Amino acid sequence: MIFDDIIHSIAEGESEETLELTKQALAQGYSANSILEKGLITGINIIAEKYRNEKVNVPEVLMATHSMHAGLSVIEPILTAPTKKGLGKIVVGTVAGDLHDIGLSIVKAMAMSAGARVIDLGVNVSPKKFARAVRKEKPDILMISALLTTTMSVMKDVILELKAQELRNDVKIFVGGAPITDAFAKEIGADYTFEDAFQLRDFLKENISKLLASKRVSQ
Repeated sequence: MIFDDIIHSIAEGESEETLELTKQALAQGYSANSILEKGLITGINIIAEKYRNEKVNVPEVLMATHSMHAGLSVIEPILTAPTKKGLGKIVVGTVAGDLHDIGLSIVKAMAMSAGARVIDLGVNVSPKKFARAVRKEKPDILMISALLTTTMSVMKDVILELKAQELRNDVKIFVGGAPITDAFAKEIGADYTFEDAFQLRDFLKENISKLLASKRVSQ
């Protein structure tokens, strides 16, 4: 099945092959969401699990991530096209000092699969840049990622910057990344955190309409 081929190409870090297979899957009539979940996400999650168990090294993970990005570039225009769902706008980014985008890429893909419009600020994003994006884009949700214990404290700086600019109450803040715990999220004043991207996707599908409704009421 073509999804198995996509998963294999990601595992091998074959970006061009992943790109072509994703195009083929679309041509064969598979939906962008099914390609995302059964091919790209499954592939990168297998690599992520192997990395957690020290069965692959960082270069292999980076190659796999680049492959997933290649496939995502094909279906992203479809996933981000305006829909009747109206499932809000989400700004995502990894904090200053952190150059990891593996988790960010998965979260971005999951948010898109839930029907939301996603603005990706990338990695190494300063608190002021996060605040500028919130002011400019007026998102419903801000998702802040940190993959390192040495950078997770920057999440608090982002929230403090939003408070200083009187933007904090305008947006729900989700924080995530390997070192992030529920206790830490509460300590810095974030609204939500999740163990993995699938939890996040399920939460969005079940609750984003409620979040948007409560935001409209509060305005």
